[in-house]
Amino acid sequence: MNIDSALVRELAELLAETGLSEIEVEDGDRKIRVSRQLIQQMTAAMAPAMPMAAPAAPAAVPAAAPAAEAAPAAAPVDAVKSPMVGTVYLAPEPGAADFISVGKTVKAGDVLLIVEAMKVMNQITAPKSGTITAILVENQQPVEFDQPLVVIG
Repeated sequence: MNIDSALVRELAELLAETGLSEIEVEDGDRKIRVSRQLIQQMTAAMAPAMPMAAPAAPAAVPAAAPAAEAAPAAAPVDAVKSPMVGTVYLAPEPGAADFISVGKTVKAGDVLLIVEAMKVMNQITAPKSGTITAILVENQQPVEFDQPLVVIG
């Protein structure tokens, strides 16, 4: 298989610029998938084996490193996490009041926010009663699977 390294580099740069975690392109029989996780694994595997690849590695790693470092800091144990990849909406419709705010008391089953995935609006509900101590996402923000969304204390 003939790999177009320029295309792979361009896709990796696009990941860094957009903050996406993965991108895939298809052209006929050729299919190329680049993800932050794959980039990190490939750089780690290539660094000891190929010293010449080391200068290219730092360009891809810094873009992924801040996101990886920020996630554990913003992921409290009691956070409600996204069950899917999609887009978060904090209100039921544009212009309406948000479902929740910091300091608001919620009961188990109350709607916290909506995650749109594949044109389906999925209500994310509170797993327990408590007070909203933090909202870790912004309206219309793309979210990943298992990303912390809200903290209920």
